Amino acid sequence: MSILVSAIGQGLLWGIIGVGLFLTFRILDFPDMTVEGTFPMGAATAVTAIAHGVSPLNATILAFIVGCLAGLVTGLLYTKAKIPVLLAGILVMTASYSIDLRIMGKPNQSLLGLKTLFNNPLFAKLPPYFDSIFIGILIVAIIIAILIYFLQTNLGQSFIATGDNEAMAQSLGINTDNMKIMGVSVSNGLIALGGALIAQNNGYSDVNMGIGIIVVALASIIIGEVIFGNLTMNQRLVAVILGSIIYRIILMIVLQLGFNANDFNLISSVILALFMSLPILEKKYNLKRIIQRGLK
Repeated sequence: MSILVSAIGQGLLWGIIGVGLFLTFRILDFPDMTVEGTFPMGAATAVTAIAHGVSPLNATILAFIVGCLAGLVTGLLYTKAKIPVLLAGILVMTASYSIDLRIMGKPNQSLLGLKTLFNNPLFAKLPPYFDSIFIGILIVAIIIAILIYFLQTNLGQSFIATGDNEAMAQSLGINTDNMKIMGVSVSNGLIALGGALIAQNNGYSDVNMGIGIIVVALASIIIGEVIFGNLTMNQRLVAVILGSIIYRIILMIVLQLGFNANDFNLISSVILALFMSLPILEKKYNLKRIIQRGLK
């Protein structure tokens, strides 16, 4: 039971990264590689700040701001310097490795014996792993509520229009470059925030912890879309969180079957490939009818 609770808690925290990528990957149609740099940057920022006496809450907020700045650089390189989108993200992702080393002063930083959001005395009476569920639900609810409100404003509609049809958005007087810069900045801020929370939950940060993050974030998005089907924009944000939880539970089951934890990235890629292939397989082999017959 504790393993399942842990998977749900991890799913909520990793879902924040999925929501961040959703803003660029799905709404803006912007393949942003910066995420593999901003995730460990958020972790490094928060852990180092806590190690230097900053409160865990302020350290987490600082990580969000640093992530926004990294996204801002990517957005400016793409919109103003006219660097191709993938290369702009890769440049910032590569630079972030050196920045993380500068922030921490070493390849990794431990939080052993230090106060974090997850070892707060308020959670002392909670069962094991329920601290991550409590914090995850609280932060996810705040983020989803803010994004739902934002997407219903004129600015939010302009943001959506930029991703749907950039030429049409420009004809309506929307500054699409500003929309892209804003979207990439907020997206990477959320991903850095997720990195800060996961680092505090794990008890350390590492410069290499961003490897494969984009696959994990995409898995949350794809699984949510495949399982829950056609949804409104607001519902899709929630589906990303649920997709992240389902993904973590699937990983838990796979690892319980005896697979090596070192194969985590391989397993993640296989799971993502399977879910991305499901719509085509369903159409080709009519999987729904086969499943219904099997259930009868």
